[in-house]
Amino acid sequence: MALLSFPKRGAAATAPRNPAVEALLAGFSIEVMPRTAARVEDFRALLPAGTRVYIAHIAGTPIADMVATAARLRAEGFEPMPHFPARIIPDRATLADWIARYQGEAGVREALVLAGGVTEPQGDFQSSMQLLETGLFDAHGFRRLHVAGHPEGNRDIDPAGGTREVDAALTWKQAFADRTDAEMAIVTQFAFEAGPMIAWAERLAAAGIRMPVHLGIAGPAKLQTLIKFAIACGVGPSLKVLQRRAMDVSKLVKPFEPTDLVADLAARRAAGAAGNIEALHVFPLGGIPAASEWLAAHGGAAARPAARAAV
Repeated sequence: MALLSFPKRGAAATAPRNPAVEALLAGFSIEVMPRTAARVEDFRALLPAGTRVYIAHIAGTPIADMVATAARLRAEGFEPMPHFPARIIPDRATLADWIARYQGEAGVREALVLAGGVTEPQGDFQSSMQLLETGLFDAHGFRRLHVAGHPEGNRDIDPAGGTREVDAALTWKQAFADRTDAEMAIVTQFAFEAGPMIAWAERLAAAGIRMPVHLGIAGPAKLQTLIKFAIACGVGPSLKVLQRRAMDVSKLVKPFEPTDLVADLAARRAAGAAGNIEALHVFPLGGIPAASEWLAAHGGAAARPAARAAV
């Protein structure tokens, strides 16, 4: 990922305190890929100790690179949570091997279990539910399993639009959580409007889906970068927020930051809306250093001021 020119840490730290935002940012998680992690000299310079770091598994990434990234994060004091994308896992034996390697070589005990971004399965698995049904995560003592949520729907799952299949999948996963001892949560695709995200979380709660929600937000990035990723990831109606910004030439050259979105989410949550929202998950689309500085400036635990990642 290309990194942005971002304000110096001292300047960023002048952002006024907002207790509601700080409460929402407490316990945030962030996402990396092996190739982006390799550009960071030391994650301890950027993230607070113990941060949960998701490791995205893109089709074609060797499992050795995934496990090595997880081992490095563990050694630096973080909680690695690798993706297990069902549609790129050939068979049960491969799944068992991956789990064993993550556990034995990197001390992994958490996983994000999802269908994955490829359209056609490359092996025996089509859905995250099939991975959960193998019982392999439980057999290997994984204590926390997260699953994907889609506040704006997902056309890979519901091609005609709507949320019927997505909702049915979350209902099944809630039942799975009820009959197992796994700690489960829903982590969502990023979006750009607070209202629909809050309404979605409240609709889940009303439907009896009690798993905590970790809302996805995009970290600071160039507007063009965000639009590219938003389209590729299937972001829905909230894409219009970026499209409106693109019409304003004065804002076109400035990095987009999630400040207003997070403040809106925090205010609604503090007022009692969507009590099932537990945390935020940051997609560092403009680079991990930029996301780290934004988090530190707005109440996420500050990174070490004396060090800086080499990227």
